Amino acid sequence: MNNGLNLKKTGALDFLSLGALVHRLDPGIIPFRKASHCDIHVSGGEFNVSANLSDCFRLNTGIASAMVDYPIGDLINERVRAMGVKSFYKKFKHDGVRGPNMATVYSDRGQGVRAPVVFYNRSNEAAGQLKPGDFNWPEIFGGGVRWFHSGGIFAALSETTGELIVEAMKAAKAGGAITSFDLNYRQKLWDIWGGQDKAVDVLARIVQHVDVLVGNEEDLQKGLGIEGQDVESKSKLDPSAFYAVIGQAVKKFPNVKAVATTLREVHSTNRHTWGAVAWVNGQTYQSPMCELDVVDRVGGGDGYAAGFFYGLLSGASEQEAVNLGWAHGALLTTFPGDTTMATVEQVKAFAKGGSARIQR
Repeated sequence: MNNGLNLKKTGALDFLSLGALVHRLDPGIIPFRKASHCDIHVSGGEFNVSANLSDCFRLNTGIASAMVDYPIGDLINERVRAMGVKSFYKKFKHDGVRGPNMATVYSDRGQGVRAPVVFYNRSNEAAGQLKPGDFNWPEIFGGGVRWFHSGGIFAALSETTGELIVEAMKAAKAGGAITSFDLNYRQKLWDIWGGQDKAVDVLARIVQHVDVLVGNEEDLQKGLGIEGQDVESKSKLDPSAFYAVIGQAVKKFPNVKAVATTLREVHSTNRHTWGAVAWVNGQTYQSPMCELDVVDRVGGGDGYAAGFFYGLLSGASEQEAVNLGWAHGALLTTFPGDTTMATVEQVKAFAKGGSARIQR
């Protein structure tokens, strides 16, 4: 492969992510205003990728995050361990009343013509209090880390979280790790403390240390301040708008060697057309398209990122990496929750054109 990525062959950890751990309350198809019970899913965009790479793809992964010593923290930590992810925690003590807290995401699944509804409580969130100096990066990277990952939601939590990502990215590069970043631009989060101008400033200082970017054309334009066509003007399945801004992005950040994103056309809450694309070292790659019967759409993008990263980490071709990510993201939407229940064998079979025929 000539993808420009100088990947270590081995390391104590194949993959390490930095981000907020959250718990998602899921009443299924019942709206919260009528709900009487909920399932609890442990999530976080950065954690989801580590969890998927560990549980499905059988890699050694870790998560650096905040952890609070109260029952919700215990629940989240139990799920982290269950997914086989090694934890590196900055620990906080709960005062029994106000926090600090592990953030809560409220998300029903919708049904048919009724879209899912998502809202949050990130008040006094422990992860938002993380800052440079909270982690011993030389010790963490000293054992050997092949790939380091973080994301834009964590960067947007506070004035200190973006600075922590910059610190971690520098340590990762010094340790010889490949670095990736999921832009995940969220206007509401940035508006709380700085707006888009602040987002562009913070994200630019992060992305100058990044090898692999994840994000669609809207993320690239709004998060990196790149001009381009109206992001709503073309079909969601047409990658041309994505390709159009790549040239500007890599001109602004010549260190970036790959950019990847999903393509999704939503016909109804439960019926999507699904695809994926990537730009790697000047070449473009596109997955097949498939129709999804969606159980739970949350986490599909993280599922794609995990499969794509796995392909690159395992020495697959760029096209194979895109197809593995596409297949894993598709399978992930057939399970409840934010993280994978698929096996690597199922992913590889679907990536090669497998079907839904019963396996006996």
